[in-house]
Amino acid sequence: QVQLVESGGGLVQAGDSLRLSCAASGRTFSAYTMGWFRQAPGKEREFVARFNWSGVTYYADSVKGRFTISRDNAKNTAYLRMNSLKSEDTGVYYCALDRRRDYSGREYEYWGQGTQVTVSS
Repeated sequence: QVQLVESGGGLVQAGDSLRLSCAASGRTFSAYTMGWFRQAPGKEREFVARFNWSGVTYYADSVKGRFTISRDNAKNTAYLRMNSLKSEDTGVYYCALDRRRDYSGREYEYWGQGTQVTVSS
C-alpha cells in the first residue's frame, strides 16, 4: 500500500503563489506516474499536471506556464508550484500515484486526501 499526504494549501489572493507538497510513504516503486488533480465546487475532478517514470512532465492547458510539477526522490515527495494564481484555480487539490510508467488516464491507483486552495480575486 501507498499513502499520499498533501499539504501546502491555503487562502491566497489572485496573483500570489503557493507550493503544494505530496509526501508518499509505504510501498515504493521504481517506476510510476504521479499526478495532481483538482476539483472545484460543483465540478468534476480535472487533471492538472503529472510526470511519468522518466520525469517527463505534462500540464493542462489552463495551468501551462504558471504551474510546475517536480519531485524529490530522496524525500519521496512531489511538489506543485503554482504561480500567478487565479480565482478559477480554486478547488481541492489531490495528488495521485499509479504504478504504470506513463499513465495518461484518471483512474490512478492511489490518492491523497486533498488540500484546499482558495484564490480570492
